[in-house]
Amino acid sequence: MHEPRFKGNEKKYLNECIDSGFVSSVGAFVTALEKKAAEYTGAKYAVAAVNGTAAIHIGLHALGVRKDHEVITQAFTFVATGNAISYTGAESIFVDIDPETLGMCPVSLENFLEEHAEVKDGHCYNKTTGKRIAACVPMHTFGFPCQIDKIVSICEKWSLPVLEDSAESLGSYYQEKHTGTFGKIGAISFNGNKIATAGGGGILITNDEETAKYLKHITTTAKIPHAWEYVHDEVAYNYRMPNINAALLLAQFEQMPQFLKEKRAVAEQYQIFFNNLPIHCYRESKNSRSNYWLNAIEFESAIERDLFLKESNEKGVMTRPPWKPLHLLEMFNKCQKTNLKITEDLAKRIVNIPSSSLP
Repeated sequence: MHEPRFKGNEKKYLNECIDSGFVSSVGAFVTALEKKAAEYTGAKYAVAAVNGTAAIHIGLHALGVRKDHEVITQAFTFVATGNAISYTGAESIFVDIDPETLGMCPVSLENFLEEHAEVKDGHCYNKTTGKRIAACVPMHTFGFPCQIDKIVSICEKWSLPVLEDSAESLGSYYQEKHTGTFGKIGAISFNGNKIATAGGGGILITNDEETAKYLKHITTTAKIPHAWEYVHDEVAYNYRMPNINAALLLAQFEQMPQFLKEKRAVAEQYQIFFNNLPIHCYRESKNSRSNYWLNAIEFESAIERDLFLKESNEKGVMTRPPWKPLHLLEMFNKCQKTNLKITEDLAKRIVNIPSSSLP
């Protein structure tokens, strides 16, 4: 679906990293990557993590999400979003998606809050369950920016901090701002199938200095800096990205403009091809610029979609349906949810098609 491309300084930087002897979670490449990622996204601070799931988990922890809290998100997302929420001890609440962006629908979010939520003592509470709703996690699906400005505005009214699941949207912009910079924290993935990859890895971006300091502290086992003593001031996580992964990623970041140019060219060819067919090819929405991480097409019926999946895969062309909506998975099927009509409908009719940048 999306093959990695190593066409730059990857081997050079890997050799430099190996020669330095620093291949674990401390090293010059981690520092350089964090600086590069902040510059690239326009965020003031970036904190490297071991993967995107860990980035969401630790970001939610930094926002104060704890056991018996609730977090609003979308069911149309990769399972990592729901898993990361569960790692905090919180429970997901699922709202519907917007059919144009495939990301969280602001109307569905607002309707849920107006029906079920109230603000008390500066915090948002669920009138139905009595639990605190501690955060909101919208996702930029397949690299298409959601209506994040409206989502953040709604959440501000309800005293809800926003963590953007930007795992798939490195290089995507909404209203000329990089995804992940609208909410309090953004989480980006560098998994093996992402545009920039080190086989794994993730990064958190934020404009808040204290949040950035805390993120770095708790991803590094909450160790108090000292020349030789090991003193830790809270239960924390060993989530720092290894230097050897950062070396790969630094080389990948250098090639991002070319990667994005190539992916846009691929997307444009698909759009031309499907233009006169009864198959909808997704495009970036108004006021946004997508990285076109995964191209997506929509069939008129589930039967047509499934026939296409069967025939294309039998002929050696990898295509896939989107993820099974989270509320239909056993571990999340008791979570509170709104009417998820759009989620359930589109999950049956959408296909992702090969989306690699040029070899």
